Amino acid sequence: MKNEKLIPRQEMILSFIEGKGSVSGGQISEHIAKELGKITRMTISRDLEKMIQAGLVERRGTAGRAVTYQLSSKYPIAKKIDVEEYFSRPFSEREAKPLFNDEILSVLNDSIFSGEEMEILEKANEKYIETRNKLAKDSPTIFRKEWERLIIELSWKSSEIEGNTYTLLETEMLIREMHFAKGKNKSEAQMILNHKKTLDFILTNDEYFKDITLDKIIKIHELLTEKIDIKKDFRDHPVGITGTIYRPIPKKKDIAVVMKKLVEVLERTKNPFAKSFIVLIMIAYIQPFEDGNKRTSRIIANAILHAHSKSMLSYRDVDTIEYKKTMILFYEQNNISYIKEIFMQQFEFAVENYFG
Repeated sequence: MKNEKLIPRQEMILSFIEGKGSVSGGQISEHIAKELGKITRMTISRDLEKMIQAGLVERRGTAGRAVTYQLSSKYPIAKKIDVEEYFSRPFSEREAKPLFNDEILSVLNDSIFSGEEMEILEKANEKYIETRNKLAKDSPTIFRKEWERLIIELSWKSSEIEGNTYTLLETEMLIREMHFAKGKNKSEAQMILNHKKTLDFILTNDEYFKDITLDKIIKIHELLTEKIDIKKDFRDHPVGITGTIYRPIPKKKDIAVVMKKLVEVLERTKNPFAKSFIVLIMIAYIQPFEDGNKRTSRIIANAILHAHSKSMLSYRDVDTIEYKKTMILFYEQNNISYIKEIFMQQFEFAVENYFG
């Protein structure tokens, strides 16, 4: 599965609009002709239509010369960023947003995924539904084993992202046989077992997660941090994040206000993919708890997908460093391009690798 990619000409059009603010189709054609040679107006129109469908550009006016084009409010969060170049700079030189940006909640909605992206996701999910249902009918034993495999791999990868040193095979032995790996900290095993327990809860209470409330978010965090020395309520002190100047909201009362706003956004969001994605990025961004925020965001995002008969993501194929980069890019620039790319890639991976 490929995320939508703009070709160089379309990137050039975006840059031109960004520099001018508002331009006509004729001005765009003239600019592109100077840079690349003559391009037909039909081609430019198709380019603009693709960017409008992707939510990057807005058309103003009704006909002829009255029609102008400008960047959409979604453009700053969706525009493509050169990740390698961005992270080649020391984090103190990246012109990052140092504090929580409350305005981000106003642009996160059902339109996060473009029409083309939604077609890709829905088509992949049709395959998931077909293969899952067929396997459940043909071989209930293998069907149960596939759920167990997904749980093991998700528990392992989600824990590894948090610095857990259990290997996938050690995780399998722990979950299946309660065999604790030698030389490993007991808290590492507990983290993995908590993932398993939480995922079991989600699979047996799927309807519960069609709607998300503050109590449900706190419940999942409690399950994921059981028997680990982490405060279960929202934190009431500042917290830093390694490798970035971004600092989340420091006070409990302010965290509670923003979390309530997040739940309101989720209530308005009807698209399960968009709702899952918003949870994935925003709980990690707000960092409402002392610890366990990113794993809470991943598991609740999966709970939403499962509640709406969508494939869950195991993240097994994700490079841990790249995943952390996606989060830092969102923290510092409120840009979703890279994490959305990972989300879509991992959705395809899950469809192709489980229940098939």
